[in-house]
Amino acid sequence: MSTETLTRSVPAATRSAEASPATRTGRSSTPAQKARLVMAHVAIYVAALIFVSPIVYAFFSALKPNSEMFSMPPTLVGSEIRWSNFIEVFNYGPFLTYIGNSFLVAVLGTAVTIIVSTMAGYAFGRLRWKGRDTVFILFLATMMVPAEVLVIPMFQVMQWFDWVNTYQALVLPFAFGAFGTFLMRQFFRGIPYELEEAARIDGAGPIRTFLQIIIPLAKSSIAVLTVFSFLSFWNSYLWPLIVTVDYNTLGTLPVGLASFSGLTGTRWDLQMAAAIISMVPTTVLIIALQKHLVKGIAMAGLGGR
Repeated sequence: MSTETLTRSVPAATRSAEASPATRTGRSSTPAQKARLVMAHVAIYVAALIFVSPIVYAFFSALKPNSEMFSMPPTLVGSEIRWSNFIEVFNYGPFLTYIGNSFLVAVLGTAVTIIVSTMAGYAFGRLRWKGRDTVFILFLATMMVPAEVLVIPMFQVMQWFDWVNTYQALVLPFAFGAFGTFLMRQFFRGIPYELEEAARIDGAGPIRTFLQIIIPLAKSSIAVLTVFSFLSFWNSYLWPLIVTVDYNTLGTLPVGLASFSGLTGTRWDLQMAAAIISMVPTTVLIIALQKHLVKGIAMAGLGGR
């Protein structure tokens, strides 16, 4: 068959599509699509500016003299820049102790939460046992109970265990929540069962399968749970305020921030500086786990079988 015959047998539309540069490099955007893209970027920048502006204002307020915090008309920058406010925070009270306690409680609480949530999520999501779904629904129902309602019963339990004014009371009561279990269960249900079947054929039991197969696949979801748990413990105020007696020894950072308000007035400049300092660890954590956060949030919502 001649080359001319082959050329005629190919549809004209196919030849034009193959010859079209737009087909080889991807379809070009229309003006309407470009306009929507620009509007989307503008909306993102405006939303980011709205969310960042309070933090920027708080930072510059931390550099103002206390007498100019509520000056009218309001100004972003004070008459002088007082970097010494960040140093005076540590001289005003045991602020280093507050930071150390918050860091210890947040790290221990996050570690316990991850261990408990991954194991419970695996039991609810992968193992088959009688009454599993009913128990899980009851477990999820605890999320509808406000934490403020549980404060008094939990405080009584801490008294029974003689744990009032201890680190155990600050860490354990909120380390067994349903949110982490639900998050991990949703991710585990999206993992193909064929992986477990292959591991079982190779002689792996449930514990080995959980540690060597399931957990390595759940790094992104564990990163999401780590951030949420760390933020929850780091920002907790009501429970440490109630269960702690000696604030100078066991006080956490949110309780320490409240100490800048007293009978003699409020040191707003130092309180703003302390708030900016308290944001540093959580900001670093979120930046460090940013990629895993995006991936984990996207994958944790996938349903399985």
